[in-house]
Amino acid sequence: MLAKRIIPCLDIKDGRTVKGVNFVNLRDAGDPVELGAKYSLAGADELVFLDITATHERRKTLADLARDIARHLNIPFTIGGGIRELADVDALLNAGADKVSINSAAVRRPALIDELAYGFGNQFVVVAIDAKEKDGEWYVYLNGGRVQTEHKLFDWAHEAQERGAGEILFTSMDHDGTKAGFANAALAALSERLSIPIIASGGAGNKEHFAEVFTTGKADAGLAASIFHFGEVGIGELKSYLAQEGIPVRPV
Repeated sequence: MLAKRIIPCLDIKDGRTVKGVNFVNLRDAGDPVELGAKYSLAGADELVFLDITATHERRKTLADLARDIARHLNIPFTIGGGIRELADVDALLNAGADKVSINSAAVRRPALIDELAYGFGNQFVVVAIDAKEKDGEWYVYLNGGRVQTEHKLFDWAHEAQERGAGEILFTSMDHDGTKAGFANAALAALSERLSIPIIASGGAGNKEHFAEVFTTGKADAGLAASIFHFGEVGIGELKSYLAQEGIPVRPV
């Protein structure tokens, strides 16, 4: 079995790392480059940097941020926010990013996934999906959770895979920031439908939640923000616990 990945996520607004609950009530969590460097030293497997207002405010993610991050890290990182075309991705990868994450632009123009996979390779393309459960169905949301669509989570994730996504980053908006655990039933259902890796996001509150997401939720990677940003769980401590539980992880 492949090692499960632990991925701190840094949501960025106006150049600062922020964290909220259910995508609102944001509070400052520090400088993203400094935090990223700290997580790299602590044993994180990868990092994700998301400019959470880039699409909403119609700005492009700055390649300058990727370049600054790359200078301070020695682990892979994904960057996303406001990516709409091949030129955006080309700039970010040339600046040092290992992968790019696309979300709203892919839903609005699904062919973007095909174009990026063909132009750069599947392994560089992460399709992020923000979804919320409503009347027993999971619906996809855009623009940082501000706009509901008619797309259903499982159908859209499968289409993204078929178009060339290398990974799916699924965030449950209902669980985001609650620290009550991941959306394991939905994650397991995704795992059954897809053949590409799934990164679980939304709801991490303790070490046990990670064990659950890797077993019950069948996720390939667990992503979290506030429990790492505010020192509630250490990455080394988390990996030691998971190893004791028989879950394969890379050593720190």
